[in-house]
Amino acid sequence: MKIRFWGTRGSLPKPGPTTLRYGGNTSCVEVRTDDGTLLVFDCGTGSHNLGQALQASGEGPVRGHLLISHTHWDHIQGFPFFRPLFVAENEWDIYAPGGMGQALETTLAGQMSYTYFPVSLDQLGATIRYHDLTEGTFEIGPARVTAQYLNHPALALGYRVEVGGVSMVYSTDHEPHEACPASERGSDGVEPVHAEDRRHVAFLVGADLVIHDSQYLDREYAEKKGWGHTTVEWSVDYALAARAKRLVLFHHEPLRDDDGLDLVLAMARERAGASLEVIAAFEGQVIELPEQSTEVSVGGGQKAGAAPPTAGPVDALPTVLIADDDMGILLLLQTTLRNEGLRLLTASDGESALRIARQERPDLILIDWHMPGRDGLSVCRAVRADPNPEISETPIVLITAQAGHENTAMGFAAGATDYLTKPFVPPHLRTRVRSWLMRTGAVSAGQD
Repeated sequence: MKIRFWGTRGSLPKPGPTTLRYGGNTSCVEVRTDDGTLLVFDCGTGSHNLGQALQASGEGPVRGHLLISHTHWDHIQGFPFFRPLFVAENEWDIYAPGGMGQALETTLAGQMSYTYFPVSLDQLGATIRYHDLTEGTFEIGPARVTAQYLNHPALALGYRVEVGGVSMVYSTDHEPHEACPASERGSDGVEPVHAEDRRHVAFLVGADLVIHDSQYLDREYAEKKGWGHTTVEWSVDYALAARAKRLVLFHHEPLRDDDGLDLVLAMARERAGASLEVIAAFEGQVIELPEQSTEVSVGGGQKAGAAPPTAGPVDALPTVLIADDDMGILLLLQTTLRNEGLRLLTASDGESALRIARQERPDLILIDWHMPGRDGLSVCRAVRADPNPEISETPIVLITAQAGHENTAMGFAAGATDYLTKPFVPPHLRTRVRSWLMRTGAVSAGQD
């Protein structure tokens, strides 16, 4: 497997004299398996040079797979300028998270509408197939690809590629769920407390190469909380906990110049110690992971040749129960989710929340910790103890101002599925709700 970086910058293209060594183009990474299968991760401005190189190679028709982490501008800005899409003989499969909003094709068409661009999507000459993804595992050529949700203010997926006995993870635009600086987390490499952070570590576990969002530093994070990105320190700690072999710092802060990135890399290497190799992505960089065989180990995923994972159709609106005794927070939660195509139920105390949960069997419960009578922890325990699996297996997001390791651990011990600390950012909440409903199959990938 050969990996080549065409765009390494986050948020905004930043070409110029201060970014010559690491590059100023936004996210685009090319991956080639030994048999020539082409995978491209994200289509930021770096994809323009990749497209030019593909067409200049003289290899004939290009057959490729474009896997988009999410459709924020910096990850699709290069799409209208990606030359292979305009050539009739070429074929492309394009993958991105599907959700409760518009489908991938509609989103890309919007970027190329007359208001923003002179060429429309239907003028692309290549044969293009669009795939709206959920979490899951599927096959592209000899490679097994696993998609897993990231924590971002928009529905985003990370991708893990396994082929020939080697593995690579592309994980950009992800914010730790336990959003706290390194100094509050204890020793490096210790498994995180938050269940979703542990799930992220499992996604990276044992990878030969982890390309990870590393946009901020811990000291910068307080002003960036809720923006959906990882600090360098967290990236190192994730990779250490996952026992990954090599970490690539990626999605560089647009305000950070080459000299600044040199300092960041030195700090990351010191934090990682001898057990983890750390490098910083730069445009033109090539990394090779020698494949040992052409067989795909499928254990735990779908069978070889499986189609991309998409949810099936859902007839009824997904039901979300919101429980909070603070009417201001209750109203905020309702307002945040009002236009998400959901059936919203509310409760202002724990006893009412439990009764409604048993009667209505919601697809998701959002509940506050401190409420009159039964508190949120008590409701969590009662739901988990219910003999009906339609109730006991309901995802529960505990929303509370009780921050810190001890409280987070207590929430998960009581049966919470996810733990969100106040004050929360509305886009983050919407994305977390979407991802849990997608995981449970309560919504379909292309549902509007």
